[in-house]
This record gives sequence, C-alpha cells and structure tokens, in this order.
Amino acid sequence: MKRPILALAALAIASCGKVSPLEPPPGRPLPVKPLMATATPDAEQLLANTPQARPERVDELVRKSVPRKVDRFDLPPPDGGAAPEPEGDPPTSSEQAGPATPQ
Repeated sequence: MKRPILALAALAIASCGKVSPLEPPPGRPLPVKPLMATATPDAEQLLANTPQARPERVDELVRKSVPRKVDRFDLPPPDGGAAPEPEGDPPTSSEQAGPATPQ
C-alpha cells in the first residue's frame, strides 16, 4: 500500500515544476556588460552554449578516400630503418630539413 502512494507522491512532486522564461529576481538587473562587448547580453544569450562549450558531433571523419599530402616531417619507422620516399615532386633545397653537414 505504501509503494503506490510513494510513487504517486514522487510523480506529483516531479510534475510541479514551473516552466516559464527565466528572468532576474525582482529589483535586480542582469549581469553587467562584458568589457569588450558592444551590447549587454539578455538572458537567452547568456544561457546559449558556445561552439567551444558544446561542439557539433561529427560521425563521419573521412567523406572520401584521398591520398595524403607529402609530410616532410614524417619520422622514420621505430625499427631504425629509413623512412619511405614520398611520392610526388622531390623537395627543393629550401624545403629540405636539417643543417648542412661540413665536408
């Protein structure tokens, strides 16, 4: 007998929340304008999430298969062997990394 009454009481308490637009308490203003802002934001703007706070979800990272660009900072494999030669145009002397070795 107690369980149905307890469930009914919990349902009544959960459903009694007031749904209305948020407003500051009577006699109190919204927060002051941010230093670099051009206007004082209203309550809706203050409650809106920025893209940094809630980024959009991306399910598909790669839309089509595309060969990778040549990466001149590609490290050699961990076994100590030479890195594979990149396909494409050979790098020019200004693109080659590393100091010149004296001979």
